[in-house]
Amino acid sequence: VDASGTIRLVNRRIEELFGYPRDELIGRGVDVLLPDDARERHPELVASYLAAPESRPMGAGRELFGRRKDGSVVPIEIGLSPIDIDAGQFTLAAIHDITERSRRDQELRRSNADLERFAYVASHDLQEPLRMVANYTELLGQRYRGRLDEKADKYIHYATDGAKRMQQLILDLLAYSRVGAEGKPMVPVDVGIVMERVRRSLGPTIDEHHATLTIGPLPTVRADPGQLEQLLQNLVGNAIKFHGDAPPVVEVSAVLERGRWCFAVRDNGIGIAAE
Repeated sequence: VDASGTIRLVNRRIEELFGYPRDELIGRGVDVLLPDDARERHPELVASYLAAPESRPMGAGRELFGRRKDGSVVPIEIGLSPIDIDAGQFTLAAIHDITERSRRDQELRRSNADLERFAYVASHDLQEPLRMVANYTELLGQRYRGRLDEKADKYIHYATDGAKRMQQLILDLLAYSRVGAEGKPMVPVDVGIVMERVRRSLGPTIDEHHATLTIGPLPTVRADPGQLEQLLQNLVGNAIKFHGDAPPVVEVSAVLERGRWCFAVRDNGIGIAAE
């Protein structure tokens, strides 16, 4: 395509993709290959590209479509490269049909949505029978502890512990399914207030482990308040849970770095092995 937007050269793949013989394209404006709703802004985008031509993908972050001769549209991906020759400035547009990739992406999004719904329903429905199993094994342990042999006490303990761990896994699955399905719009959130709620929620755990929780000055950011609270509670809770011999010391802070807030949750715990 030349600097005026006129098609000067096409290859066989373009003929196949758009359904035009090359003699019907050469000499016409490139906007013949654009859907109607994309033509209005096209001159502005072309001028912007020609002002600073460089090799790059076209329309990064946007869905692009081409218009075939029969009027149908096809999802495409375009790479642009400037070419300067004696005859003037030209642009090479490498156009790829991504119909199959778009179809797979849609199927994946649909599959993920189905999985989220399944996770929510399955975890919700599993809670009641598992709660019954956990309650009755705990009653067995309380009523018959010491009245049966040592192995029986051990087996009851294993069953109770396994049921409780499964309950927690189901709660985690339920929380995970809600992250994508029920995320709320971002709003201004005072993180200091959120951390005070986290401190109150973790109060019994802090007391039990004789932990020290230090909270520095925290900003207001745009976030989902519920998910932000869950995130901070998990980070602080893990810092307290996985501690060494010394009482846990946890510090929550935030620093402004190049226009972005960097949050940190530091602790004196066991850490993670480098390997």
